[in-house]
Amino acid sequence: MGMSNQKIFFKISSSVVLLLFGSSVIFPAVHSQSQEALFYPQRGMCYVTWEKDRFSSQYSNESLQKLVSIGVDYISICVTYYQEKYNSTEIKATEQTPSDKSIQYVIKNAHKLGLKVMLKPHVDLIDRYDGTYWRADIGFVTEEDWEKWFKEYEKIILHYAQMCKEYEVELYCVGTELSFTAQKESRWRDLIAKVRAECSSQLVYAANWNDYKDVNFWDVLDYVGIDAYFPISTKSTPTLEDLISGWKKWECEIESWLETVNKKIVFTEIGYPSTSHAAITPWENPTGGNPDVDIQAICYKAFFETIWNEPWLAGVYWWKWDTNVNAGGKNNRQFTPQNKPAQEIVELNYKNVASRDTDAESA
Repeated sequence: MGMSNQKIFFKISSSVVLLLFGSSVIFPAVHSQSQEALFYPQRGMCYVTWEKDRFSSQYSNESLQKLVSIGVDYISICVTYYQEKYNSTEIKATEQTPSDKSIQYVIKNAHKLGLKVMLKPHVDLIDRYDGTYWRADIGFVTEEDWEKWFKEYEKIILHYAQMCKEYEVELYCVGTELSFTAQKESRWRDLIAKVRAECSSQLVYAANWNDYKDVNFWDVLDYVGIDAYFPISTKSTPTLEDLISGWKKWECEIESWLETVNKKIVFTEIGYPSTSHAAITPWENPTGGNPDVDIQAICYKAFFETIWNEPWLAGVYWWKWDTNVNAGGKNNRQFTPQNKPAQEIVELNYKNVASRDTDAESA
C-alpha cells in the first residue's frame, strides 16, 4: 500500500544526485543547511541511560560496538530532565540526567565507530508514576507560567544545540511528546528559529503517535517525527498476519495525511515490551506478568514487513538499547530487544539495507 513516488515531493539541492536502480529511486535527505547527504533509511536505536556518567563507561563502549555489529548506523542519545509536576515551571537536571561530559564522550565515540547521532532531550515528571499525568500534559493556565516554562526549556534546548554544533551532531530532536505545549505554535517557531541560528544539524520534533496531525510547525523542521507506539492488535496472542493487518490502518492514515505536508517521516521511537500486551498497548511499561519475547519479535517482524519499505519513511529508532551489552535476554519483559529474537530481526533487516547502501555508494 505504498505511496507512489509521484506523490512525494522533495526540495533537493542541485548538488544531490539521484541514484537510479531500475525503476526504484533512492532519495537522499532534504537539507536546509549544507551538510553531508544522509542515506535512507536511518537504521536507528534509542541509546539510553539514567545514570550521570554511564555513557562514558567501558560498558557503553562495548554496547556501542555491539550496535555497529548488528547494522545500526544511527543512535538517538536520550537525555532526560525533570520537573516536579505537569504544571511546574522549573525544569532541572538530576543524578539521573547524563552529564555533559558523558554525552560529549559518547557522541565522539559513536562518530569514531562510524555511527551518526540524533541528540534527543526528554522532559519527565518526577511524579509521573502515579498514572495521572505525563509529559504530554505539561501545560499552564496563565501566560506568565507559559513564559517561565518556555524560558527554562529554551535554555536546555539551546545548550544542546551548541553541543550539536561543536560535535557535529547530524540530527537534533527539539522536543519529545510535549503535546499540550505544541499548541503554543508561535513559541515553538521562535525556539526552532533560534536553534537553526545556533547549529546546522537537521531538526525534528517527536510527536506522540496519536497527535502528530495536530502539530502545526512541521514546515520549519526537516522531518516529521513520530513516536510510533501505534496499537496494532486487540489480541494477547496475535499472529503475524494479525499484526500486518493492524498496521494497514495506520499506514493508510499516515499516507493520506502526508499529502498535506512536504516531509519524510522519522519514527523517532518505536518499540514493544516483551509481554502479552505488546501489540495492544505498546506504550505501556511492563510492571508484571510473564515475559514473552516471541510476541515482541513478531511485532518487530510486522513492522519490517510493512512500514520499513515505505518510501516516506526516513528512518526508525527502536526503544531502547541499554549501555550494558548483556541487558535483556529471554527472561526480560522490558522494551529492549537486546539478546532476544527481536535483536536478530533488527540485524537481518538493518544489514540488508546496509548492503544496499554500500552497493549504491560504489555504483
